This record gives sequence, structure tokens and C-alpha cells, in this order.
Amino acid sequence: QVQLVETGGGLVEAGGSLRLSCAASGKIYTTDNMAWYRQAPGKQRELVAAIIHDTEQYRNSVKGRFTMSRDNRKNTIYLQMNSLKPEDTAVYFCWAPGDFWGQGTQVTVSS
Repeated sequence: QVQLVETGGGLVEAGGSLRLSCAASGKIYTTDNMAWYRQAPGKQRELVAAIIHDTEQYRNSVKGRFTMSRDNRKNTIYLQMNSLKPEDTAVYFCWAPGDFWGQGTQVTVSS
């Protein structure tokens, strides 16, 4: 069974850090293209970061603050988020080819 499970969300003060994890199982392999998205209340889901053909890509608003990585031995991807801002508050989802999505993990940044 194909599954993506995100963990690591929580409540943090502005300027703080969180590390999200997404464990893949079934016919999903983190050696493929992978991505992190987020969706804030009342807003559309947006791409935050991706690894495409081994190249990291980030939306402008998180460049220099967020880092995406992967451990292929664990079949897990990560999103290290530093210098968090209240506008980073959202549910964060990982995505895999075949349009597979995790259940999401809530990140709340207080001002």
C-alpha cells in the first residue's frame, strides 16, 4: 500500500525552527522527484520546496530559511525550517509522483 506519513509539525514562536519528516512506503521511492506543499486557511495549496532530478528548488519566500533533504536508505524526506515567520503557518504536505499525498502536519508560528 502506497503511503506518505508526515511528522514534526507543531507550535513554535517566530524565529524558531522545526524539522518535518515524510516517510514513504509502498511503491514510492525518495530517489524520485519529491516535494513539500503547504496550505494556509482560506488559501490555495502552494509549492514550498522540491527535489527535481537531484536539484533543490524553493519558493522565493522560504529561500535561505528552509532546506529540503532526503535519506534514501530510510525512504524519508525532510524539510528543515528555520527563522520561521507567522506567515509560514499552514498544513504542510509531502507529495510524490503519481499524485500521492500525505495527510499533512500542522505548523503554527506565533508572533
